[in-house]
Amino acid sequence: MQLKHLKTLLTPQEGAVKVTCMAWAPNSSRLAVCSVDRVVLLYDEHGERRDKFSTKPIDAKYGKQSYMVKDMAFSPDSTKIAIGQSDNIIFVYRIGEEWGDKKAICNKFVQTSSVTCLLWPAEHAIVFGLVEGKVRLANTQTNKSSTIYGTESAVVSLASNVSGQGILSGHADGTVVRYFFGSGESQTHSQGKLFVHPVPPYALAWGANSIMVGGCDRKIVAYGKEGNVLQTFDYSRDRTEKELTTAATSPSGQSVVFGSYNRLRVFNWAPRRGLWDEAKPKEIPNLYTITALAWKKDGSRLCVGTLCGGVEQFDCCLRRSIYKNKFEMTYVGPSQVIVRNLSSGTRVVLKSQYGYEIEEVKIMGSDRYLVAHTSDTLLLGDLLTNKLSEVAWPGSGGNEKFFFENETVCMIFNAGELSLVEYENNQILGSVRTEFMNPHLISVRLNERKQKGVEDNKKLAYLIDLKTIAIVDLSGGYNLGTLNHDSRIDWLELNETGRKLLYRDKKLQLHLYDIESAIKTTLLSFCSYVQWVPGSDVVVAQNRANLCVWYNIDSPESTTMFPLRGDVVDLVRADGKTDVTVSEGIGTSSYTLDEGLIEFGTAVDDGDYDRATAFLETLDLLPETEAMWKTLSKLSLEAGQLHIAERCFAALGDVSTVRFLHQTNTIADQVSQDTGGDGSGHYQVQARLALLDKNFKLAEMYYLEQNATEEAIEMYQQLHMWEECIAVAEAKAHPELDALRLNYYRWLTETSQDEMAGEMKEREGDYQGAISLYLKAGLPAKAARLAISQPDITSSSNVVNRITAALIKGEFFERAGDLYDMIGNKQRALECYRKGNTFRKAVELSRVSFPSEVVRLEEAWGDHLVQQKQMDAAINHFIEAGSSMKAMEAAIAARQWKKAVHLLELQEDQSFGKYYLKIAQHYASVQDYQ
Repeated sequence: MQLKHLKTLLTPQEGAVKVTCMAWAPNSSRLAVCSVDRVVLLYDEHGERRDKFSTKPIDAKYGKQSYMVKDMAFSPDSTKIAIGQSDNIIFVYRIGEEWGDKKAICNKFVQTSSVTCLLWPAEHAIVFGLVEGKVRLANTQTNKSSTIYGTESAVVSLASNVSGQGILSGHADGTVVRYFFGSGESQTHSQGKLFVHPVPPYALAWGANSIMVGGCDRKIVAYGKEGNVLQTFDYSRDRTEKELTTAATSPSGQSVVFGSYNRLRVFNWAPRRGLWDEAKPKEIPNLYTITALAWKKDGSRLCVGTLCGGVEQFDCCLRRSIYKNKFEMTYVGPSQVIVRNLSSGTRVVLKSQYGYEIEEVKIMGSDRYLVAHTSDTLLLGDLLTNKLSEVAWPGSGGNEKFFFENETVCMIFNAGELSLVEYENNQILGSVRTEFMNPHLISVRLNERKQKGVEDNKKLAYLIDLKTIAIVDLSGGYNLGTLNHDSRIDWLELNETGRKLLYRDKKLQLHLYDIESAIKTTLLSFCSYVQWVPGSDVVVAQNRANLCVWYNIDSPESTTMFPLRGDVVDLVRADGKTDVTVSEGIGTSSYTLDEGLIEFGTAVDDGDYDRATAFLETLDLLPETEAMWKTLSKLSLEAGQLHIAERCFAALGDVSTVRFLHQTNTIADQVSQDTGGDGSGHYQVQARLALLDKNFKLAEMYYLEQNATEEAIEMYQQLHMWEECIAVAEAKAHPELDALRLNYYRWLTETSQDEMAGEMKEREGDYQGAISLYLKAGLPAKAARLAISQPDITSSSNVVNRITAALIKGEFFERAGDLYDMIGNKQRALECYRKGNTFRKAVELSRVSFPSEVVRLEEAWGDHLVQQKQMDAAINHFIEAGSSMKAMEAAIAARQWKKAVHLLELQEDQSFGKYYLKIAQHYASVQDYQ
């Protein structure tokens, strides 16, 4: 660390007008200085005096000379200053964010003894020491103060660690006490009395790895984290050295400066050796005793206050370099670098939170992004937004490739692995294996557009191989889906909400993939250009000589096309309009898209349906607008915004739905008027919405939960869902149950639903009536089934004759035969079985009642099977019938050669000779010459 004098902020006087305290604001924009005249002077970061204000005594009656300002500190937000005074009080002044803002006291904390020193490490929490030995905490929110711990000896110094989570207090008896606010560090380090220094520790500093103490014995002692002595620097033999009065730690904790008479001593921590190295001291003749030190929060400036009232400003740095003639790099510590843009003057402080040494800083991506390595971490930053990240990154040999195409995330490619780092996030967002590092083949979307009900929306799409896309949810760390394609993919991009993916293949075909439903749609062939319109879900693409625009991507078939001359080169959305730039050979021309239609999609995504409706009402009803009204109607119904849904269906000309919604809205409005609440939650409204969604059971549930049985029955009657209506009446033992059944029967007969009426009669036990209705409905088989199952019906020959006549007319011969068999008319039964080719039942009946018919029936059965080409089955029936010739032909046709040979051997008739030749030819063909 080198100290170089820059300028004198306050000129020293001839006598002792001690600078009692100084403080830098955490945002590095202001320096406050106070001397014995009790006036606070405010300087800007360049050292120019811009403002001042006077402090006040605890009571005006004591006068201006009655106190001294002992210490002061800025609040963490840099808008307030706490002033600790010797007249037993702390005042907190609001100084505002701008120069010249009105100064006002916003808090007062009266104490029992004089305030000696003061820190403001965290929001609302001021820590201060008192002469009586107490270390107390003042809460600016509650305006109360409380004791943290008490000792028997006056507090002479306070110091906080780099993180601001812990404090050290030095006491007049040499005791140094440590205290932690958070639970993190207090678990790894001890609290309470840490060590006792030989002299009062007026110069107390807490570095990143060690505590340093100096005092009137002209020695500086470095203590370890648990109070053990690490090093001692003894200047007591140096006659020019006087007592060490004050100390300051650099913001990184890597350097400490001690002030004494005419001299600044600088110590730098050597991380490899784990010890402090003393740099060459800064000797300044005639400076006199140094009474106050303040280090700027970015580490670049040190201000020194003296006994004679002078304030000197020093530049602090290890080294300085110019990068690409555009940036100045100031290394203010091993782990801290200030990067300044030479043209604009903007500064960024790059700091390793873990205290690792920063090796090299590079500026990449159109001079906008910072990249720096330490031994174990990687620092990344966006100079434009001042967002910085530090992520764990073990030595990788510096072979990483960085891609800065996305403004919110840095893509790092190393050894076949893609890592994503979100700026301002100190964890790696996600890592995936991929060989394809072209930015056109990776798409990352991080909370780019707020959606209703979605807090953290972070999605990544990338290529696993040439034809496979993987989609990952980065916030949840799981895979949303894998998409296989039949040809090579050369471009892909997610929309801003991460719900849809556009991709193009080598055949120049453009496809759309819906991630939630996993539906793939081909949008366009011969696509030479494609892009999502920023801030919306509108797609612009070029197909040969056409510009294609999808204003509503949920309806991919609704495309707006314009003829083009030339090629699309760019798409710009700014100042409320969207322009597509087209190169037409020598010059360029621009086509303006319909901003209203783009606005609609955005309004819908944001859930602002009123805005979307207001916009659609300004348009004519074209196919594109119709698709939008449809989308809006669906969304507003889901969101329960019924008035908007009614307006949408009116625009679409759906009169019946409009009428239904209008009645529903009337009910909701009436309920709102009567109860003063939200009418849309009323059971009638909910039931009607379920009805509109054709979810009848849910509607019934809403009614029955409120014991509105009549309304449920009426709903089912209006829908002619009589069975559900009667089921509800039965479940609730409704007094009108019989009347409902009668009405149902009457309705069925009026609408000629005789089958349903028959089933109803059958359930009620009126079998005669059921049979009549089945016959009327032309269902004799159903009537016969009922007649067979009820023996008392078959006793009526009149009924049976009507059924059988209907069955024969309908050619249901088997069922007619069963009915005849049941009433004992065997002859008619046999005729019906024969007509219906039901030979099995016919043969069984004949064996019992007509034995002489069996042979004829077997032959007829065989003939029927031959007609059906079932030769195998026919052989046995011909044998049963004694018809050898037919059996022989069936066996040969069925290629049952062994059976044919067996049949031939049994025959003595000469006419069978012709079959020998056929069988012999078969055996010759299979070379069975035997």
